[in-house]
Formats: sequence, structure tokens, C-alpha cells
Amino acid sequence: MPWKVSSVMEERLRFVARLLDGESITDVCREFGISRKTGYKIFERYKDEGPVGLCDRSRRPVRYANQLPAQVEQLIVRVKREKPHWGARKIREILVRRLAGDLRIPAISTIHATLDRFGLVKPRGRPPAMNIIQQQERFDAFVAEFNTERPHQAIAMKTPPEVYRTSARPYNGLPHVGYPFHDRDILVTACGRICLHRKKINVSTVLAGQRLGIKEVDEAIWLVSFMQYDLGYVDLEQRTLQPLDNPFGTRLSPM
Repeated sequence: MPWKVSSVMEERLRFVARLLDGESITDVCREFGISRKTGYKIFERYKDEGPVGLCDRSRRPVRYANQLPAQVEQLIVRVKREKPHWGARKIREILVRRLAGDLRIPAISTIHATLDRFGLVKPRGRPPAMNIIQQQERFDAFVAEFNTERPHQAIAMKTPPEVYRTSARPYNGLPHVGYPFHDRDILVTACGRICLHRKKINVSTVLAGQRLGIKEVDEAIWLVSFMQYDLGYVDLEQRTLQPLDNPFGTRLSPM
């Protein structure tokens, strides 16, 4: 039988109690509808921590990918504030001298992304973002393309023409994506890479076939953007994209 949503803790206690009574874990797991792997995990938590070990645990990761230790981030920010004219490359040289042998030295692009996250990078100019009216017009055009007579439960068993207003503006597909404020645009290969100065840099296979804008914002540090969103930074030594916290979040100012 599956776990009861309203009393998961109680079900786990009953599960452990039956194991403590000497019943076979295979039979008990089969009756509770869980795998033996899950059963062993629950039982081991009980033996290690007691009843507290049967409580639900947070699924939040202990550490995020590419996250620097707090002391390294603080050192980067402190050096930048002491020397505001220094860039990521110069700050990395300081980290190498101070932390060599103690901690892994972050890449130049990682340091630049950290400075950007703390608002210590000069703002970049951006072209104007799509406003609310343009977004509504695109949505209306999409609805017109999707104009079908089949009713759907999501719109109370009505057809789209009965619910949505058709735009008089014809839909001609997405406009050409240009990057006038970047140094150049570059194509993402089928394997999710871009080629910059004869070096292959990993970006993402999700963007395969798309054109990205790149701009050198510091010495050997390149900003990578898709449409009006900044994805992150790359440097030619690390050759991987150092992403921003949330490239599609509200923290981005309109171009």
C-alpha cells in the first residue's frame, strides 16, 4: 500500500516497528509499496538518528554548482572595493598569491560574475526590451495561428475564438535576432559550443542552432547574451560558461 500523504511520519514508524519485530524487509516493503532501497534507507536513518531521522528532509541542495566559498566571495568583494579600478584578472592574481595551496582558485569569468552579482561591474547599455503591448500583440498573433474549432477543458470547453480576441496584425514569425550592442554574434553548434579564437567553449545544447551575442567586457572576459538576456561570462582559459544567478529573472534591467 502507498504512503498516506496525511501521516507519512506515522507510516514510517509503523514500517520500522514491523522490522524491529523481526519481519522480513522484503515482505514489509512489498506491503507498504516501496522499494527495498527506500526501506533500507528509512531503517538506517532510524538506527542512526532515532525517530527524528524519519522526518522529511529538505531537498534544497547543500551547495549550488559554481558557488564559491563565502570567504572567497568576501575576499573578491573586499579587494574590488579597495581597488575599484582593478578587473577580474588582476583580482585573480591577488587570490593566487593569498590562497595558493589552500583553496581552488576560481576562473576569471567566475570572479567577474561574482562582481556582477554584488553590483560591482559597470552597467552595460542595452537595446529597449519588448513592452507589454508588443507582448500582447505577439500572444494574440499566436492565438490566431492556433485558431481551431476544437473545444478544450482549459477554457471551459470553449473554442479559442470564443475566448480570445484575434489580432488584426498578421503573425510573421519571430523577428531577426540582432546584437547591435555586442562586438559580434556567434552560432551555437549542435554539440552546444561556440568557437571563439579557435577555442571551443561549452555553453548548452539547449541553444544549439541559435545565435548569441558576445561582447568583451574586460580583458579576455566575454559577456554572452541570448536575445535581451545575459547568460553569463566566459574566459578563454576556463572555456566554460559561468552563468549568472538567473539570466531570465527580474534582476535584469531592460536593454
